[in-house]
Amino acid sequence: MWIIAAVLSAFFAGLTAIFAKCGIKNTDSDVVTAVRTVVVLLFSWIMVFIVGSVETLTAIGTKSLLFLILSGLATGASWICYFMALSMGDVNKVVPIDKSSTVLTVLLAVILFDETEHLAVKLAGTAVLAFGIFLMIEKKEAAQSAKNNRWMIYAVLSAVFAALTSILAKIGITGVESNLATAIRTGVVLIMAWSIVFAKGKQKQVRTIKRKELGYIALSGLATGASWLCYYYAIQNGVVSVVVPIDKMSIVVTVIFSYVVFREKLSKKALAGLCLMAAGTLAMAIWT
Repeated sequence: MWIIAAVLSAFFAGLTAIFAKCGIKNTDSDVVTAVRTVVVLLFSWIMVFIVGSVETLTAIGTKSLLFLILSGLATGASWICYFMALSMGDVNKVVPIDKSSTVLTVLLAVILFDETEHLAVKLAGTAVLAFGIFLMIEKKEAAQSAKNNRWMIYAVLSAVFAALTSILAKIGITGVESNLATAIRTGVVLIMAWSIVFAKGKQKQVRTIKRKELGYIALSGLATGASWLCYYYAIQNGVVSVVVPIDKMSIVVTVIFSYVVFREKLSKKALAGLCLMAAGTLAMAIWT
């Protein structure tokens, strides 16, 4: 069941990037992050009440609560960097760098959680995955200014914070119902996202969001909520070093939809990289 949950997480995460890209055409990325977090929070708490886990809120230990909060802060930082990168660069360029968090997460999971079973397969799969990511990362044309390449910096920071998110969440989610853990983390992200909006004086821009873009932002939030619920169920019940690579295969969904929606084509080199990423992930999922 946790593998199925990881696959569903990847599917919804892939849709998230596409909906978000549609929603930030004319809207500031910080505002988009803050608004869609409201949607995710509502979705998360509805699920908490549906499964009846709200009663266990007072039973959460101090350690679990601390790491869930830290995971939420890491998620907020990752989101802010991710959507800043999306607002500057192409989906097919930003997403592969963001997904490179897989490599760091797998290595940290092996070290911190002693997930050494089938270690050779995991390391080989991670190496193939890393090489595939490298092939997919395409540089902008040399004629473009350095300013236009800032998306890469934000994408790298997004990957680092995303890796920390998974590790901190694995520790914090121990003994906590996964839906409740997701809702708590989302609350932290909400506070962080709106604090940044108000700190930069962008709160007035919320009223000027076009209805069509607001719809895409809401859909992005719903997709994120669904992805998170599946993802944290998977890492709570499964192996982090296997769940994370499967989840990161959301890039396949993203690439397909980015071609259909934005007509963003992959070069032969990038396509080869995508195939390697899929091969490395499948190897870890099947043989571990």
